This record gives sequence, structure tokens and C-alpha cells, in this order.
Amino acid sequence: MPTDNQQTKGQPGSAEAALFGLCPQCGAKSLFGGLTKFADKCPACGLDYTKFNVGDGPAAFLTLIIGALVATCAILLELKFHPPFWVHVLLWVPITSGAVILGLRAAKAWLLGAEFRRGAGQGRVKDE
Repeated sequence: MPTDNQQTKGQPGSAEAALFGLCPQCGAKSLFGGLTKFADKCPACGLDYTKFNVGDGPAAFLTLIIGALVATCAILLELKFHPPFWVHVLLWVPITSGAVILGLRAAKAWLLGAEFRRGAGQGRVKDE
């Protein structure tokens, strides 16, 4: 694990990289090519993002957490103020969509950065 300042110079921290979609190697804002899709590579340093496998873990985890929070808030709003149904639709659909997209971007970026820092790669079976 690199502890030398020369080897980690220019690399963003985990939280900063996750929140702003920064390249884990050079810190350029080039991690995403779409809302939640990674770019193929960093145009600044050439780091190939396709070799990292983040998977669907963040999506499943965020769906459960955000779904529970939104459902709880919607129930509390209904019990306290009794708004019409259209208020719930106008309120919770954009909040849920925004929370999922922003949360997914942050979670995927954090996992890619963690894989990069730890040098994670494809598992191999040793020949005996």
C-alpha cells in the first residue's frame, strides 16, 4: 500500500472523488460518461475505467435504503397533513429519482476508487 507522498500526489480522497466523480489516479472530473455510466477512460491520465468491476451492489443497497426512507417520510406526511395523492406524486417521485441517481453515482465512484487504491483485480487460481 503506497504511503509515500510522491505515489499519492494528485490523487483525491475517497469522499471527494465519490461526490464529484473524480478520477482516482489524477483527480480529473472525468469518471462518468453519463448519469450513472462510467466513461471508458480518463482523458487526462488515460486510466482505463473498464478494468474495474463495481457490479450491481450499490444499486440494490441504495434501492432498499432510499425506498425505506421515502416510504417512511411519505407515511409520516400522510398521517400528519393528509395531502391529496397528487402532492405525494409531485413530491416523492423527483425526490426518489434524485436520491437514487446521486446516491448511485457516489456509491459507484467510491467503490471504483476503493478498487483502484487497493489494486483489486480479477481472482486467479494458483497452479499447484
